[in-house]
Parts: sequence; C-alpha cells; structure tokens
Amino acid sequence: MTASHPVLGKSYDAFLFDMDGTLLNSISVVERVWTGWALRHGLVPEVFLKTIHGVRASDVIRQLALPGVDPMREAHELLLEEMEDVDGIIEIPGAIALLNSIPSGKWAIVTSAPAELAKRRMAAAGIPTPTVMVTGEEVSAGKPSPECYLLGARHLGVDPSKCLVFEDAVAGILAGEAAGADVAVITATHATPFETPHLSLENYHGWHVDAAKDDRIALAR
Repeated sequence: MTASHPVLGKSYDAFLFDMDGTLLNSISVVERVWTGWALRHGLVPEVFLKTIHGVRASDVIRQLALPGVDPMREAHELLLEEMEDVDGIIEIPGAIALLNSIPSGKWAIVTSAPAELAKRRMAAAGIPTPTVMVTGEEVSAGKPSPECYLLGARHLGVDPSKCLVFEDAVAGILAGEAAGADVAVITATHATPFETPHLSLENYHGWHVDAAKDDRIALAR
C-alpha cells in the first residue's frame, strides 16, 4: 500500500522510529535468546515467539503470570544474554541512508528495549544516534501504551499528531495510533503479513526525506 496513500502527500514536524524490526533486524538474536527462555519455562517457542515483538521483556513475562517467576529478574537475565549476542544484527535495507538525510532534531528512536541494549544493537547495525532516544526504562507503561511516543514528541518539542511513526509490530502500531500520530509500517521482518490501513513499506530503498515548508519534512520516493 504505497502509491496513493495520504501520508505521501503530507509533511511532518518529526519522524519517530521504533528500533527492532523497523531500523534494524535483530530477529535472529531475539529468537535465539527467547527460544531458550521459553523452553526452560515449558512454553512452545513457535507459539510464544509471536507474542514478544515490540513489547518490553518484563511486560511479556508479567502477562504470562507464571508461578514463582519474577518478571523484572527474568527480564534482567534476558537482557544480559541479549547484550552478549549481536551476531547477525543488520540494518533494515536503506535505513542508515534515510536517517542520515533527516535534519538533526527532526527524528527520534522510540524503543521498548533498555538503553544499553539499544545502543549495542544500533552500534552493531551502524544505526546513527539521534538527539532524542526514548527507551523502555523511561516509561511506566510500555507499548501498546502511547506513553513512549508522547514522550518522544515532547523531547523533540513537537505535537505528536504532527509526527509520522515508523513501526513493525502490532503493539507499536497501536501505540503510535493512540498517540495521535500517522503510522508507516515496515514489513521487512514480517514472516506472516497482516492487514493494516497504514502505509506499508518493505524497507527504505528508494525512499528519501524532502524538506518541506515551515521547517517540516516529508517522506517521498
């Protein structure tokens, strides 16, 4: 869904990007680490892995309500495992070039990952560091709550309804919608496509950022 989508004719005050699955592909790491965790707790990885994307680790574990399992402690142990494993982390095609073309202060990363993990993965994939980055540790409620995107817009000094959110997971899409932003869905890592009314892009190849009137930016190709 690209050719006539209204997002392509619209300018924005800022772009807000999710990280995993949106700017970089960390699927191999995430599935290695979480598969091991699922097996240790008697869960079926093929089913369980579908529930984790775009959501904070502690929230994923808390929702399971496993007896005797401390979500914060387990999330910390998973973080340590993920910090040690960056093998196979790569950019979503065209992401670095697109980010480098956006004026400074006009974009942010809004991720459910903790800050240290986010920085490690960004470094592994070569993703540039924005002036604003919101991580899962900074919000009281993770995606699909809009809190993270509202905070990202606030740090940039813009109205969230005048932002374009880039996401790949349902929880993040719902968070962007609830923040009042427009949403673009990156499908590069989608093994199973899903229906969405939003602009859908396989990756960033062929896309660029245009400077618009009044210091605004627009997505174009």
